[in-house]
Amino acid sequence: MSTERIETIVIGGGQAGLAMSYHLGRLGGEHVVLERGELAERWRSERWDSLHFQSPNWNMNLPGWPRMTADPQADPDAFSPLCEVTGYIERYAANIRAPVRTRCAALSLTRRPGSSELQVQTDGTLYVARNVIVATGPYQVPRATPPLGGGVFELHSTQYRNPMQLPAGAVLVVGSGNSGVQIAEELCCAGRRVFLSVSSHERIRRRYRGKDCIWWLIATGSADATLGEWKGARLSRLMTGVNGGYDIDLRRLAAEGIVLIGRVQAAENGRIAIADDLASSMAHGDESLTAFTRRCDDAARVQQLDLPPPDPSPDPKPEPPELQKPIRTVDLVREGIRSVIWAVGAQTEFSWIDLPVFGQSPGSKRTPVHERGVTPEAGLYFLGLPWLHKWKSAFLFGADEDAAYLAAHIVSRRRN
Repeated sequence: MSTERIETIVIGGGQAGLAMSYHLGRLGGEHVVLERGELAERWRSERWDSLHFQSPNWNMNLPGWPRMTADPQADPDAFSPLCEVTGYIERYAANIRAPVRTRCAALSLTRRPGSSELQVQTDGTLYVARNVIVATGPYQVPRATPPLGGGVFELHSTQYRNPMQLPAGAVLVVGSGNSGVQIAEELCCAGRRVFLSVSSHERIRRRYRGKDCIWWLIATGSADATLGEWKGARLSRLMTGVNGGYDIDLRRLAAEGIVLIGRVQAAENGRIAIADDLASSMAHGDESLTAFTRRCDDAARVQQLDLPPPDPSPDPKPEPPELQKPIRTVDLVREGIRSVIWAVGAQTEFSWIDLPVFGQSPGSKRTPVHERGVTPEAGLYFLGLPWLHKWKSAFLFGADEDAAYLAAHIVSRRRN
């Protein structure tokens, strides 16, 4: 087992880790980036084939080399397919000469005995460093799901690739965030009968008054809101970049054949108990859409933005029959459901970090205690977590600001 000393270790070779590498390199900070797989590994191995980036190309920004600089011929208002996202991240790493070591998983992170240094154990090397930035992303392991029984084929949304992966028959998709609704719509278009378990969510207009919703999130200040300033719910906003991007409306999905049900409460022997909350979840989505357009119009007026007049409301879709007669039980065998996709999200997994920097959040998940990514443990930092500092912190275009802040903090610590 060899030992290597280096000033700073960045764990994670995705968007956050590479943004960190850019800023450390710019400030002359010696560092190495350790990546468990290949660059942008989660984009490669935990996304479905038809996924498109959910922000327009003009907003695919990593520090020093935006997407439109990397590929000036790209349509700024288009949405890149998955292969172009990974390609951009690969070219970005090469462009900034990031010192990445792939296939190098961090197995443990501890304080070096009798020293102020930190140490990261990998398969073949013990790395010793003054600083470690954990940039592994917020979603390492799927959330736990109840056992269903009934012999159905089950997988998490991070394992789903395309409809051909599933056995013949109907499909139940549990969860109505972006992953759930996009997968459900793809399966419906492929001719599958689909049940969609709807959870609380927010709706948004893909385009409004000639601007993309991401432009509006920036213009209204939502993207730069800190957790203390945020006034809305912290729920998934339904959006898609597939086929040029369009509004996601659950009523439209129902009209196209998707059966809407409430949240999954429990399961036993192939029978699933469903909560009577479909109407309230959809009502909240409707209210959030109204609030979004109101915030846009208010921002346009206050900032005196030169924009087209407000768009008319979309044509109302028929109310799904399940709103009047909610489905309270789903029998998998009777409905011919052969597959269940759990689009219930994932969570952090930091069991490999043996340092006293974790508090307890609801659900007993280990949550790092930090102030804008700086922890009470000298030299330990986190990057790329939701609400690390602002709403945008966990997104590709939010990595720049947080990485720059942490790099400056590390350099100032070097001088002390």
